[in-house]
Amino acid sequence: MIGEGGTLVLATRNKGKSKEFREAFGKLGVTVKDLHDFEGIPDIEETGATFADNAYLKAKAVADILNLPVLADDSGLCVDALNGAPGVFSARYAGEGAGDKANNAKLVRELELLGAIVPESEEGEGPRLSSPARFACSLVLYDPADDSRLGAEGTVEGYILREARGADGFGYDPLFWIPSRRLSMAELSVEEKNGISHRGNALRKLLALIPKAN
Repeated sequence: MIGEGGTLVLATRNKGKSKEFREAFGKLGVTVKDLHDFEGIPDIEETGATFADNAYLKAKAVADILNLPVLADDSGLCVDALNGAPGVFSARYAGEGAGDKANNAKLVRELELLGAIVPESEEGEGPRLSSPARFACSLVLYDPADDSRLGAEGTVEGYILREARGADGFGYDPLFWIPSRRLSMAELSVEEKNGISHRGNALRKLLALIPKAN
């Protein structure tokens, strides 16, 4: 797999995700690159039924092209009031190529149409909330040298805000309220977010597995 002084490729063009992973792997002496560092890498179609399926599809496809260890994640938002949606469609909830703004707007609109509201008695004084929810993440590290893979999953529980808060983060972060912090995910620093997020939780589990594969 990878070790100090090694190179790890992230199967993403998402600058927000790259920033989070570089923060974690940089402390281990691992050089992290993403798909912006390579030419000719096609978009990998996410046809899997689960986050884990999609993470493996992306990791293996990119690793087979570059012949380097590749880490891929598939993650998304699962909202109770929407029966787990948007789930694996989180990145394209408002349609193929939709950006964060459009996806967030659709989420708020759908919950408003349902009349989803968390009673104040459940959360006490604070922002207006529409539904319990969780971020989920599956990570797959694939090494084409020996056709090996490691996987890990993580979640973080919270609520969907009825109005966005915070200017940092990406995706649905401005709408995700963390009760224990009394902040939205978009109001946390990268270090704080990595400490509690679904991706951070999955990454810590994955890092614990890597020495066993060496």
